[in-house]
Amino acid sequence: MRDDRPAQARRAELARTFDGDDEDAARYDRARPGYPERMYGDLARLAGAVPGSRVLEVGCGTGQATVPLTARGCRVTAVEAGARMAEVARRRLGADAEVVTAAFEGWQLPAEPYDTVLAATAFHWIDPAVRVAKAADALRAGGALAVVRTQHVRGGTEDFFAEAQGCYERFDPATEPGLRPPASADVDGSDHAVEVARSRRFGPTLFRRYERDLTYTTAEYLDLLRTYSGHRALPEPARRGLLGCLGALIDGRYGGRVTKRYLVELAVSHRR
Repeated sequence: MRDDRPAQARRAELARTFDGDDEDAARYDRARPGYPERMYGDLARLAGAVPGSRVLEVGCGTGQATVPLTARGCRVTAVEAGARMAEVARRRLGADAEVVTAAFEGWQLPAEPYDTVLAATAFHWIDPAVRVAKAADALRAGGALAVVRTQHVRGGTEDFFAEAQGCYERFDPATEPGLRPPASADVDGSDHAVEVARSRRFGPTLFRRYERDLTYTTAEYLDLLRTYSGHRALPEPARRGLLGCLGALIDGRYGGRVTKRYLVELAVSHRR
């Protein structure tokens, strides 16, 4: 299974959980990790995100990918549906990028096409009936759709994640029994390639993958979990119980620190 496949019946509901208030936006900004340096090199080589290029970023959050792109000389227009998230991104970026507060589905594309359309850990929140076709409409011929997906995979403090399952089964009734993070090799990205190919507007999809381990203190890890849609959607008593259970586990058995392994997957498709 993948972390980035929200049930379509709940996709819009879960997407709305991110932009609760100013504190939520600030937490998202400090807790969510950025992306590996190597990925930006591949975005330049494979997707044309080079100095002077026009990049449309869909779902920029608070600027985790936007800031590095502008630092590399890209001319970025970033579209973010959450008003509070967009405001944080606007403060971070200043005059370096244009940040638009809008849902991508309803945003009117400018007349001048883009060289690259990027969605970094955001494409799965866009309406599947719209996202690929509208990305194609935004691009010049030969321009690239670059979709970044992030997956929690086996590794890091593996015993913690096995034990944490008990907390989830206790406080979140939707948790599948015995769930474990998949191995990186078992994470299948072909669904995206199939979706893009089905549009008949892009050539073959190229994939690049990057693994990395990030270590968190108890407070940092709980902060991170508070930015995840599934955790945010829980009723407050259940969320409080879950975070308390996990915090006690990290402090009591893992010395107040855990390491999480991420798989970051870049998929690049060029418009016909």
